[in-house]
Amino acid sequence: MNPTLADFGKDPWWIGTIKIVGVFVFLVVMTLFTIWYERRVVARMQVRPGPNRNGPFGLLQSLADGLKLAFKEDIMPLKADRVVFFLAPVISTVCAFTAFAIIPFGPIVPMFGVRTPLQVTDIPVAVLLALAASGMGIYGIVLSGWSSGSTYPLLGGLRSSAQMISYEVAMGLSFVAVFMTANTMSTSQIVGKQEAQWYVIPLIPSFIIYCISAVGETNRAPFDLPEAETELVGGFHTEYSSLKFALFFLAEYINMVTVSAIATTLFLGGWRAPWPLTLLGTWVNEGWWPLLWFTIKVLIALFVFVWLRGTLPRLRYDQFMRFGWKVLIPANLVWILVLAGVKTWQNENPNMSTGQLIIWAGATLAVIVLAVAVWPSKKELPKPTLEEQVASRPEGSFPLPPLDLQVPVSPRAKRITADREVV
Repeated sequence: MNPTLADFGKDPWWIGTIKIVGVFVFLVVMTLFTIWYERRVVARMQVRPGPNRNGPFGLLQSLADGLKLAFKEDIMPLKADRVVFFLAPVISTVCAFTAFAIIPFGPIVPMFGVRTPLQVTDIPVAVLLALAASGMGIYGIVLSGWSSGSTYPLLGGLRSSAQMISYEVAMGLSFVAVFMTANTMSTSQIVGKQEAQWYVIPLIPSFIIYCISAVGETNRAPFDLPEAETELVGGFHTEYSSLKFALFFLAEYINMVTVSAIATTLFLGGWRAPWPLTLLGTWVNEGWWPLLWFTIKVLIALFVFVWLRGTLPRLRYDQFMRFGWKVLIPANLVWILVLAGVKTWQNENPNMSTGQLIIWAGATLAVIVLAVAVWPSKKELPKPTLEEQVASRPEGSFPLPPLDLQVPVSPRAKRITADREVV
């Protein structure tokens, strides 16, 4: 049974405590598993074994690394703001956990004699709560770089904040299409509206934009520019060690799980079983089975994160920011405009079939793509030659190097070249 908003807020306090502890344990276990999962998959791509010593198949390697990291010496820089330096990783971690409170794991299930939704809570604007939590998480990164009292963490924090804010705009716009289709912002109701069809099929442009934005939002490769080792050492957490660094590490992987869970909830049917399994009967979407389908979908989304890291090189920062502001956001706005037009046309013509709607939407998108393709682009002027650059300088000006760095060949180099040709 799919829960509604009226089913929340009626649980005893101990049921709510069990749910909160269950979500906490789920996220911690998923973090430990994802670290091992990532190392094994990347090792497989690079034809090497990966972690295989601690536990069966190396499954306890992440736990061993976490315990070792927690017991390392905690170093505090002399010029750091001690209070803010301590609170920054706490802010990032708390916001990462908070965003998972509105994710539905399954339908209404019996739990110790009480029938309750398999979800911590739900509100009419639940998806906005997830966006707000991810937005607050930026403060932890910015404050960590600022409070370190060092140059590289400050640059990493500023770069990360600009990156996360810009890609959060595209992520938020990708949710608008889901809101327009489902007519609600409640996560449990959005999952309920996908009983007949997952939203990934009719809203494929929003899904693609969300996937790209999610990778940029979580600072993952190929968008891991705030932690570019060749430029910024370790980025915003350069000065962190021991448990504080572990909290940043935990927040990053929890954010990966969170954006994967949001993609599952909004586009991939949530906890509902995929099509081949639904032929087995209604029992696949009842009881505790949906928790298994939800976890499998999240793991598949996490595999995409790992796949990208092992495949694509890191982008240049200016290219990355230009792609977010000049490609993702305009494309999202155009897609929302097309979808709004289709919805308006459907309301005015209620007898129109789904096939006709798809034809109209496809024709509109084709016209937009054609207009973009034939739009006159700005012609680049030919670069001036070295003589033209020198002649364009005002008289008496200081001799500056050429703009295109075409330094004339020295007479000595010409003489050496001529001698070699004679020999």
